[in-house]
Amino acid sequence: MICSLDYDARFLRRKRLMTDCGTDFLVDFEKTISLDHGMHLTLSDGRFVTIKAKAEELASITGANLVRLAWHIGNRHTPCQIEAARLLIQRDHVIEHMVAQLGGQSQHVVEPFLPEGGAYGFGRTHSHDHVHSAHHG
Repeated sequence: MICSLDYDARFLRRKRLMTDCGTDFLVDFEKTISLDHGMHLTLSDGRFVTIKAKAEELASITGANLVRLAWHIGNRHTPCQIEAARLLIQRDHVIEHMVAQLGGQSQHVVEPFLPEGGAYGFGRTHSHDHVHSAHHG
């Protein structure tokens, strides 16, 4: 089974979720975690649910000096997906204006969002134990 969630919905501690095929289940973790794309949850009845990053509204950032743009985006603690030829961020007119002022371009796209996690285990990172338990509703 697959459960498609956008970036914000993948950050949770206790929440009732529904798979793409309509099976509901409750996740109840000891602490708030970020569910990564491809992570598997084990339901109480032994079935697995795979987490999928759901397409959402993003801004694709490009420019001649992508490293400089990435630094400024990171300096504002904005979640960012880093690729070889572009950066992806959640749509934010303030950040997009800053990018334009720095000589970059932004284009609105709808794609799954898989930003980098925080350094040293902080931010949206978590331990790499990819199997967590959940309760079937």
